[in-house]
Amino acid sequence: MHTLKAMLLILFTSIAISVQAGWQDLLNELPDSAKDVLLSNDAADAAGVTAISSEEMIAGLKEALNTASALAVNSLGEQGGFLDNPTVRIPMPEELSWIEKGLRQAGQQDMADEFVITINRAAEQAVPLALDQFQSAIANLTVKDAEGILYGSEDAATKYFRKHSESTLRDEFLPIVQQTTSSAGVTSTYQDIMRKVGSFSSFLQPELVDLDQYVTDKALDGLFAVVAQEEKRIRDDPVARSSELLKKVFDF
Repeated sequence: MHTLKAMLLILFTSIAISVQAGWQDLLNELPDSAKDVLLSNDAADAAGVTAISSEEMIAGLKEALNTASALAVNSLGEQGGFLDNPTVRIPMPEELSWIEKGLRQAGQQDMADEFVITINRAAEQAVPLALDQFQSAIANLTVKDAEGILYGSEDAATKYFRKHSESTLRDEFLPIVQQTTSSAGVTSTYQDIMRKVGSFSSFLQPELVDLDQYVTDKALDGLFAVVAQEEKRIRDDPVARSSELLKKVFDF
């Protein structure tokens, strides 16, 4: 690309000196070696995908997807992965915000805090399950998929993951969340809160306070949000491209 820029500089300088000269005339005046470099680089730029082979493109995308998904799962699956990350931290369900406010006003802030902690702990324990599903989606990557990701939006890979794994992940997350919320104390804490609220809980619609489904949905949203962050980092930051293949695929 540096050679191309040099050739273009020569051309633009020539144009400035002799504005009457046509493009073909200027091109004819260049040495044959310079013409070859200019035309071959232009052709490669125009074709884009020809700069790398299909095999390299798929291998590079698989490496990038494995890297981004592993980083996301590992960071969220550790203690504090959700709770200490303001981007994905799971709050009290919006439908219960009035309860949280009432608890805090009544001096029961510890109960409200414990509830938020336990639902985030449940998400942290469920997330590691995603890695196998992500790896399965990566293994099934086609040339068409790879082209769509490589030349798509900055979150094209994340959208690919959502399309090919979200439904299965939701089905697999839910029983893990149910088990985890129970063992982590979410259910008992929620029941304690409902006892504190008393008869006012009857005004809530049951489907609005399905805690396990709520935690599952928020865990998935947080997971894909962090995958998107890692994807963007690989696309934008050359330092994040940890292998020669990644550098070639994302910097051609």
